[in-house]
Amino acid sequence: MPTVVRKTRETLMEVRRGILHSVSWQVKSSIWDPPTDVYETEEVFVIRVEIAGMREENFDVSVQNDTLYITGFRHDFPAKRAVHQMEIRSGRFASVVRLSAPVDVEHALAEYQDGFLTITLPKETQEQG
Repeated sequence: MPTVVRKTRETLMEVRRGILHSVSWQVKSSIWDPPTDVYETEEVFVIRVEIAGMREENFDVSVQNDTLYITGFRHDFPAKRAVHQMEIRSGRFASVVRLSAPVDVEHALAEYQDGFLTITLPKETQEQG
């Protein structure tokens, strides 16, 4: 009988990010995903996205069922120039995070500071649900 290997959530997220990264370069996808950290405590989920050069109004954040969606657009410099190296992505981006427990969206917090968007999502308590 085959052995079933249970992978941790982080391993699956790393694999997904690697696949999306390699596919985006092959098919020249116009949507990219910024580096995203996800961790939880007993009370909250914390999602931290590294995305410099933005303003708070450039982000769209929503929760649908058990999934957090972070989307936005980072502008590039419009000036004509000779490019020698181009590693900083611009244009439309998206980060999708699956949450392992229901959250209280009414008490969610989002803060953009020093190039990081930090979203804190309190877990729903049994009294709330």
